[in-house]
Amino acid sequence: MKPALFERPLPQLIVTVLTGAFGGVVFYLLGLPAAWLSGAMVFVALATLAGIRTSMPDPVRDALFFLIGISMGAGVRPDVVERIAEWPFSMAMLVVVVVLVTLAGYLVLHYGARWSRETAYFGAIPGALSYVIALASERGADLPRIASSQSLRLFVLVAILPFAVVTTNGEVGEGGIVLAHSTLREIAFGLPLCLAASFAAVRLKIPGGWMTGAFFMSAGLNASGALTLVLPQFVVLPCFVMMGAMIGCRFAAMTFRQFVAVLGASLAAFSAAFLMSIAGALLVSTLAGIPFGQALLAYAPGGLEVMTLLAFMLDLDPAFVAAHQIVRFTAMVLLLPFVTGLVLGRR
Repeated sequence: MKPALFERPLPQLIVTVLTGAFGGVVFYLLGLPAAWLSGAMVFVALATLAGIRTSMPDPVRDALFFLIGISMGAGVRPDVVERIAEWPFSMAMLVVVVVLVTLAGYLVLHYGARWSRETAYFGAIPGALSYVIALASERGADLPRIASSQSLRLFVLVAILPFAVVTTNGEVGEGGIVLAHSTLREIAFGLPLCLAASFAAVRLKIPGGWMTGAFFMSAGLNASGALTLVLPQFVVLPCFVMMGAMIGCRFAAMTFRQFVAVLGASLAAFSAAFLMSIAGALLVSTLAGIPFGQALLAYAPGGLEVMTLLAFMLDLDPAFVAAHQIVRFTAMVLLLPFVTGLVLGRR
């Protein structure tokens, strides 16, 4: 027996993309920051919670990450290299912020919402959902609550961070539009190099490999002046929409009742954790002269791809944000099994 139409991946993908595009248009017409990303995310999330089947297949997701990585690299200019001397201090602060963010979220979820120690601990860890779920599944933690808490945090971050950045910076950029343009020869030369870099990053298991590899290759080419690698806007804007739609799809694992049940606790934990990020970003901004919005994106307890994309869309430094998010994620992957054993005990 053949599956119903909307049980198939392609119709689900079409519905997801069209819903996201509609949300992006609505937010754009309302003049909201990061409209194509946040609008698509909100509308697809609402559709998903309403019971509409949405999906973003892995091959489409990987291609999306690759193209976005190239686009973000187009915003990296030679003067970025001159600011590397500022980063050691902010990297050291990153360690402090990650510890405080996790601790704040844990205290709220465990003592405030009465979640078990294991569930509260994994629900409070900033980002790296798939890795966190893998560890949590071995400890008997409540996986739906953890996934819900992690997804809601990313959802709220994408919804409010653009407004926070615009408020503190006083303006919003043009969504990452770069005035320079590539020749066909430059694109033909640059795309294979970015693809090779992404393949290498995936094989080396670098966080967000498809995006990370393409981003740093594109950034290196653009920063060196060797060539200009800039994708046209008719390619970039749909990528923003699909990224937002992909975040919205993450709510497919939740029922509406589950969503309501964990909403209050997750929002309270997010608020406590986000205050720690704000404090760290404010300190680094003051002492190192880094724009507050840029530091906030680097310290925000969200995903590497989404936080870096927001920096790109809001005309901040995507290299700074990506470097900090990569260090955070890599450190978590290396240290979480050890830290988990210390905090929760060995199994």
